[in-house]
Amino acid sequence: MLSKNDFKEKQMVFVFTRNGDKISFSNDNLAVKDISGNIRFQTTCYRVFALFIVGDITITSGIIRKSHKFGFPIIMMTSSLKVYDMIGHKTEGNFILRRLQYEFDGFELAKHIVENKITNQKAVLNFQRGKDDRFKSDVALLADYASAATEYEGDYRGLMGIEGNASKIFFRNNFNTDLWAGRKPRIKSDYINATLDIGYTILFNIVDSMLNLYGFDTYCGIYHREFYMRKSLTCDLVEPFRSLIDWQVRKAVNLGQCKSEDFNMIDGKYLLDIRNNQRYTSFLMEPIIENKDRMFAYFQSYYRAFMKQKSADCFPVFQIGD
Repeated sequence: MLSKNDFKEKQMVFVFTRNGDKISFSNDNLAVKDISGNIRFQTTCYRVFALFIVGDITITSGIIRKSHKFGFPIIMMTSSLKVYDMIGHKTEGNFILRRLQYEFDGFELAKHIVENKITNQKAVLNFQRGKDDRFKSDVALLADYASAATEYEGDYRGLMGIEGNASKIFFRNNFNTDLWAGRKPRIKSDYINATLDIGYTILFNIVDSMLNLYGFDTYCGIYHREFYMRKSLTCDLVEPFRSLIDWQVRKAVNLGQCKSEDFNMIDGKYLLDIRNNQRYTSFLMEPIIENKDRMFAYFQSYYRAFMKQKSADCFPVFQIGD
């Protein structure tokens, strides 16, 4: 399996085909060429962790063979940055791991994950300056919800209620602008929600790739209930990392990197103008790149703790801002 030192050298490669980019391979090197055939980016295949292709492209059997040989997935995205397929490499045959997954009662671990998420939401709010009494009161409430998640003795629905209440408090303070009407996943009712969806999509697929390194069945969740074609385990383990995107989007809004004019209104939804895909992907990837080694260490520790069937308090915690 991939070691931490090996992972340090890995890169996440994005190809935007609308710009005329094409992928080519020479020996063991991957090159991204522009419409004139000039090399825009080149790296050895040994350094590729995941290849994201945004827009239409013809995939050859040679590209898929490279994916398997060098151990990287190919994630296919529409021009609007919606994932429609993932092909190529993933670790298979770890039947001991999957047997443990199918027999696992994960409620204590689910509580651990929710507490980690809420604690990171609280940490993100503490990054802000000029806190008034109402803001400080909401931060204290998040601390209470984190403790409530740890101590909760009910069922999954009740735990989701704690998580949902904490998120309402978090979002109204993290995006405290007149344009913000609350978090509305996938509805894309404003440009901030639409940007969050893009960031979460990128994060989701990186977490999914991390889990595939070890051979997890990503459809078998411990917190999110299994549902046809939903990668419930990936949904679970995205949660501690969401605040990376939340804080980055807030910063981008404040800096003017993310604004309403960058989007088109289509059927009542804010959809990013495809001319801005590369720029938005770039700033949304920044916190992931900055924390990729810590993310790898988290999933490595998670795998080891799971295989040894350790108690929930022995599983890793991702702390934002460390």
